[in-house]
Amino acid sequence: MFKSPFIPEPPFTHGQAPRTAVLLCNLGTPDAPTASAVRRYLAEFLGDHRVVEIPRLIWMAILHGIILRVRPAKSAAKYATIWTDEGSPLKIWTDKQAQALQEVFNAHGEAVTVRYAMNYGNPSIASQLDALKAEGHTRILILPAYPQYSGTTTASVFDAVYRWGLQSRVLPEFRFINHYHDHPAYIQALAERVRAHWAAHGKPERLVMSFHGVPERTLHLGDPYHCECYKTARLLGEALGLSKAQYMVTFQSRFGKAKWLEPYTEPTLIALAEQGVKRVDLICPGFTSDCLETLEEISQEAQEAYLHAGGETFHYIHCLNDSATWVNGMHELSKLHMGGWSMQNACPNELETSRNEALALGAEK
Repeated sequence: MFKSPFIPEPPFTHGQAPRTAVLLCNLGTPDAPTASAVRRYLAEFLGDHRVVEIPRLIWMAILHGIILRVRPAKSAAKYATIWTDEGSPLKIWTDKQAQALQEVFNAHGEAVTVRYAMNYGNPSIASQLDALKAEGHTRILILPAYPQYSGTTTASVFDAVYRWGLQSRVLPEFRFINHYHDHPAYIQALAERVRAHWAAHGKPERLVMSFHGVPERTLHLGDPYHCECYKTARLLGEALGLSKAQYMVTFQSRFGKAKWLEPYTEPTLIALAEQGVKRVDLICPGFTSDCLETLEEISQEAQEAYLHAGGETFHYIHCLNDSATWVNGMHELSKLHMGGWSMQNACPNELETSRNEALALGAEK
């Protein structure tokens, strides 16, 4: 008797009524700001072929022979500067977003379960899908925390879902949100964030919109990320009533020696200071939750570089996080992509009848 490659299915699933869920997926974070925790996280993150497209054997030798021996301690020190009593900011904000979105569905009387997962780290996408399936969810919307599509991020989330599906005989019905870089609700949430900051602090000489960088070769290979970042920036600039001279698009978080999307954020800030621009405000539209790349790389390192070069005032405008406008925007996005799916639970009698019929059928066989 051979062993099935699939996880056994409970018999009552044959007759169960549809149940709907939204899984909010973010990149991930170490479990602690320590070298060992960061090493585990980086091994998973940088080991993904979507993230680094260097030939596998060559990259694994570099990753395990050099990077994972040197980088974890340095990264752990950076994480320590932003870590809170509750844990990693990225995990905290993603959790809060999921909870707030659940409350919006509840307030509308919509029977939709909302959970969050991390592509690298905990809670994993696989573990959350296991839990949702065990609870009887038959329809799952995958909502990546990435407004702009990239093979390095969005597609990697989808890969994780597909890998989980390889173990399941009975798959839920999945839907995937590829991007929402130009969705009005997302642009409105960004614009509201900026306006609120300006209402409290006044306007800067220049607004810098910094997106996470990717290797330039991905653009030439067909990845739409670069174009979607610029469209987001244009729409946000228009919503704020800015001329093209009043804002700039830059790219941060360069890794390795290859050429990445330009202009780079920190050198641009230094150039602005040297040109006599005294105040800069910076927002990171590609991040929906504050994290290491916004709180340490931008609010600490980039700010220091700008001020050291002669700039006088630097303001970092926080990510959308759990702002009510963005949470309602996620609700709008989810409803749009769940069109046709029932958001009403079957009554207990219907569920019990369906379950009993399925069990009876199994007994007859």
